[in-house]
Amino acid sequence: MEPFAQSLAPAEFTPSTTYLNTASTGLLPARTVEAMHRAAQTVARGEPSDELYQDVERARASFARLVSVPATRVAAGASVAVYAGLIAAALPQGAEVVTVDNDFSSVVTAFHMRPDLKVRTVALEDVAEAVRPGTALVAVSAAQSADGRIADLPALREAARAHGARTFVDASQAAGWLPLDAKEYDYVAAVAFKWLLCPRGVAFLVVPEDHGGLTPVFAGWVAGEHPWESCYGPVRELAHSARRFDESPSLFAYAGARHSLALLEELGTEAVRSHDLGLADRFRAGLARLGHQSLPAPGSPIVSVPGLGHRQADLSGAGTEVSDRAGNLRASFHLYNSARDVDRLLDALAS
Repeated sequence: MEPFAQSLAPAEFTPSTTYLNTASTGLLPARTVEAMHRAAQTVARGEPSDELYQDVERARASFARLVSVPATRVAAGASVAVYAGLIAAALPQGAEVVTVDNDFSSVVTAFHMRPDLKVRTVALEDVAEAVRPGTALVAVSAAQSADGRIADLPALREAARAHGARTFVDASQAAGWLPLDAKEYDYVAAVAFKWLLCPRGVAFLVVPEDHGGLTPVFAGWVAGEHPWESCYGPVRELAHSARRFDESPSLFAYAGARHSLALLEELGTEAVRSHDLGLADRFRAGLARLGHQSLPAPGSPIVSVPGLGHRQADLSGAGTEVSDRAGNLRASFHLYNSARDVDRLLDALAS
């Protein structure tokens, strides 16, 4: 349960707190911070910055490998909400969209902004059964932000295929610890500042090889097949790959992101998952001994405990970082955490 915490700290992670809040923001590895510093110095000195655009491509390729798709299917941007809007804009008038009750707002809001769509909201456990003839799209988070529950993605995929619906999966709370074959879904989006340990300003969208009927309505010069020849006037030739859906990149963020993603590739998603879940299970067992019951979220490194959200401020003041979500205390465990971190939180809750 301890190998990552022992091998990566202090070389990569040196938190000044007991940090158990990855579901909000992941810690940045030292290699990532150093790369961002070098990138900023490059611009400060007025040196050529072409290498920074190569960092975007390296990050794109690394994310693609983590989710088992070709890099040609991956767009690079900054926000899941932007990509949800892109998908919503492509739906025909009157299309039915199935969403999950209390899913993260960035996943669902864009569909509600189109009053001509028929949006149905169902419980997470009912989402596969809710797909029916005439459903155009199912949108769901792979893991719920509020409580860590994991969607039954294989069942959702099969239901969507049976009825000709497209699938939109937000992997923001899953990519990095949950093995995911993004080829099995039409659209997969993820911000990278949580479990992927990247700076804010990095997000990815996986689209089908045929682009899934999307129109690059926010295309700029970076969306051109030859970007530096697409700076003036309308882009005449859009990128043949998913790069046609790129947002203009936050270059400093991507300069760091490629190193964070490379670290996760080195470690392997399965090993990270095993480590994270071991800590979460240790916490759940400790909660039971204290007389507390977490919300059911088997197989998730996110643990949400009803009635303890009010403890968040005091815990933070004492050096332990967790979240308060709708009155629930939410703790989330990742590769830089150890059993000692879990036990510190349990000791604090017992006091």
